Amino acid sequence: MLLSVVVEGVTGVTQLGDVVYIVCRSSKICRFSATTHQRLADIDAEGVRQPWDIAACERMSQLYVADSAECVWRVSPDGDDIKRWLPKSPSDPIAPRTLSVTSSRLLVTSFSGQQLIHLDAGGDELRRVPLPDYMDPRHTVESPSGTYIVGHDNTQLDQYQVSEVNTEGQVLRQFSGSLGWCPHIAADSHGNIIVEDFKYCRILLLDAKLALRRIIIDEHQLSYKQPRRLCYVEQSGQLLVGFFGSNSVAVFDVLRR
Repeated sequence: MLLSVVVEGVTGVTQLGDVVYIVCRSSKICRFSATTHQRLADIDAEGVRQPWDIAACERMSQLYVADSAECVWRVSPDGDDIKRWLPKSPSDPIAPRTLSVTSSRLLVTSFSGQQLIHLDAGGDELRRVPLPDYMDPRHTVESPSGTYIVGHDNTQLDQYQVSEVNTEGQVLRQFSGSLGWCPHIAADSHGNIIVEDFKYCRILLLDAKLALRRIIIDEHQLSYKQPRRLCYVEQSGQLLVGFFGSNSVAVFDVLRR
């Protein structure tokens, strides 16, 4: 573990450039240097009521914050420009739950129905992906092949799973292992999938076919804290892990694992 910082009420973590951003239950976005680990000035995201997740787009140099069940905010890296970004029309609520970014596109899971919402950099909707009735999505990322990797609650089996679906929402494959509450995931450019296993306090590495490769961070390395949010920075090989209950974020070097 390279760094552990204590921030009250962690609900999301991401990195943009050389700055780590941590969103909290309040409207505060905490900032840390990714290189020196020094704390920088916080962003006061006034107006954000219930921040639930945060994602960053390197290409657009923007941050996106999911305001639970209400809207998505767009935030500049310095916090000088904070804009209520989505939905564009009040008559089309998207009820955002979690976010992920691929290139210049934003992927949203919603509290409203079994669907994924894919948007371009301007906030225009590219598609809505309907999911099976039993699939309650908690977090999703886009794979290099254009499919979606979804961490979800299987309401029929009363368990949490990771599944791959195509653009029509058809399930292509599933990870067969047992997972704890609401898996948050990350992906690299080779199709490898990183999954937080809340129940067993560990981080798993799956291959592009969702088969388990290995445990990359175990319960001892996590000090038996329960991981809740992930952000993988492929350029540096570092994994940011936000913890449930302990109000902290840790940074691990997983490049050679």
